[in-house]
Amino acid sequence: MHMSTSIRVSDETKEKLARLKREDESWDEFLDRLANEGSGMKAGAWNGTDKAEQAREAIKRSRESFQR
Repeated sequence: MHMSTSIRVSDETKEKLARLKREDESWDEFLDRLANEGSGMKAGAWNGTDKAEQAREAIKRSRESFQR
């Protein structure tokens, strides 16, 4: 048996969510996708990109600005 739940959100929040929702997915599928985003990141996710170097540079700049 499949239960359902209603969730109240403001019109503004629903509009924001609707902009993120794909046309071919139900609201349930959309919210499930949203809830799971980021949980699938695995070791090596940045492999083959420059994201690790960008992160190191951002940390370096942050530390330098903090020390001033």
